[in-house]
Amino acid sequence: MGKCMIVAEMSANHGGDKSVAIETIKAAKRAGADAIKLQTYTADTITLDCDKPDFVINENSIWDGRKFYELYQKAYTPWEWHEELFKVAHDEGLVCFSSPFDKTAIDFLESLDAPMYKIASFEITDIPLIEYAASKMKPMIIATGIAEIEDIQLAVDACRRVGNNDITLLKCTSAYPAPVEEANVIMIRDLAERFGVKAGLSDHTIGAMVPVLAAANGAVMIEKHFILNKEVESEDATFSMDETEFRDMVQKVRLAEAAMGKVDYSLTEKMKNSRTASRSLYVAEDMKAGDMITEQNVRSVRPGFGLHPKYLPEILGKRVNRDLKFGDRMELEYVNF
Repeated sequence: MGKCMIVAEMSANHGGDKSVAIETIKAAKRAGADAIKLQTYTADTITLDCDKPDFVINENSIWDGRKFYELYQKAYTPWEWHEELFKVAHDEGLVCFSSPFDKTAIDFLESLDAPMYKIASFEITDIPLIEYAASKMKPMIIATGIAEIEDIQLAVDACRRVGNNDITLLKCTSAYPAPVEEANVIMIRDLAERFGVKAGLSDHTIGAMVPVLAAANGAVMIEKHFILNKEVESEDATFSMDETEFRDMVQKVRLAEAAMGKVDYSLTEKMKNSRTASRSLYVAEDMKAGDMITEQNVRSVRPGFGLHPKYLPEILGKRVNRDLKFGDRMELEYVNF
């Protein structure tokens, strides 16, 4: 089992300040992230500036009552920042990629040589968008937060239709924050097996528990919202980790991966040494040559230097061929068969 890619999702956590965005990338590196993820949209490429009820958020979320347009106008990452943010990430040794929300965003990200594309949960039904992104033949990461099984199949088929089979589905619960009991981490393995793809986690729960469980369930990618500090004014601050929390999560995920290990029945040197404390057959009473072996005078006890306990039924009732002292290791050669 290899190490999963741990992605720090910046989203709106720059608070509209490019210097905060740059510092966030550097902090993500310090916290142990492998990658930083942006979102590439404008209010106009993602929604309409319309006052009709359809365009006012009413999802039992922290943003209820606000217009989609207003929310996205505040939360977006200016496109003119992207080139510098990609460079900062590259200089820090981080993979930098983004979620595009329309074709113009994909074209723009192509000009920056984006290494992969992430399709956000709410865009999984936008089959033309997925197909266009997949046609660039970069790895495709698709979150499944609002998806039914047919939606996932359509999205996977869209990638394969253009010849792109490098697909990672992310188990995602589209609630902000998401309750732990709705994380359904067990689905990571099912997504991989059912759709013949790689699978991981896009997590909106509070804390590190769900990412750790994801690592133990074979996630190849774990994405978590990341914020420089909780003072940054951001739409996503409530369910984002700061540097200290993110570092703690990374350490726990890496420990979980190490603990999972591999299928291996051979013993380490330490385990071999511990075997000496296991049980074996010892002489439990002084015995004379010709004495019969009984459950009283030969017993299975710790430590493990004597004869293997599996021989006890075989030697009971037989006679010993020499004098033996209390505490001697029992051996087969001492027995008359």
